[in-house]
Amino acid sequence: MTEIATRDELDAGQRLRVTEIFYSVQGESRPTGLPTVFVRLTGCPLRCVFCDTAYAFHGGSWMTGEAILEQVQSYTTPQVCVTGGEPLAQPNCRVLLTLLADAGLSVSLETSGALDISELDPRVCVVMDVKTPGSGEVDKNRLENLPLLRPDDQVKFVICDRADYEWSKAFCAEHAMLERCNILFSPSQGQLEARELAEWILEDRLQVRFQVQLHKYLWGEEPGH
Repeated sequence: MTEIATRDELDAGQRLRVTEIFYSVQGESRPTGLPTVFVRLTGCPLRCVFCDTAYAFHGGSWMTGEAILEQVQSYTTPQVCVTGGEPLAQPNCRVLLTLLADAGLSVSLETSGALDISELDPRVCVVMDVKTPGSGEVDKNRLENLPLLRPDDQVKFVICDRADYEWSKAFCAEHAMLERCNILFSPSQGQLEARELAEWILEDRLQVRFQVQLHKYLWGEEPGH
């Protein structure tokens, strides 16, 4: 059972349950390689087969938005990424995003695409997954989110095999994804070789951004990176 408090508990004092706050380089998405503070919120309603943050499903510590902001600012970098788990599973995530943006930070949100992304602060860059069949959660994709994406937002497909790749290509064509925003194709580590995915993209002249999880090449599966 995912540990997410009731709305009343969360709204009191604008608290959120936080698994960790850490400083690292951004390992994926458009700003890959930039020093970034990560705020990992606790809880997720999905169970993707390739999930590498299952430790964030439960536990964590309650923090106010102000306490989170203070810790983020201690690293003196403008880049902050709110991630999970699934951060939008906590109602006060939206409050936190605005608080961070009000402080002049460059804010991104990593979300599964299974929850509503409407009414987010427009200063926040959305990095949204589209779940492939290989994830085991393809039926959780919220298609109502697609029209809400803006040109600077990013959509990520984690691809497990050739069938996932073909499905992702078809999805992009059906929903005109390349005209909506930045599209990222990433191999599922341990399931698909990065070189193989890169070659498929090149063979098909597909105008998507190939990416690998840089942090895993630097630190492996070690939490806090």
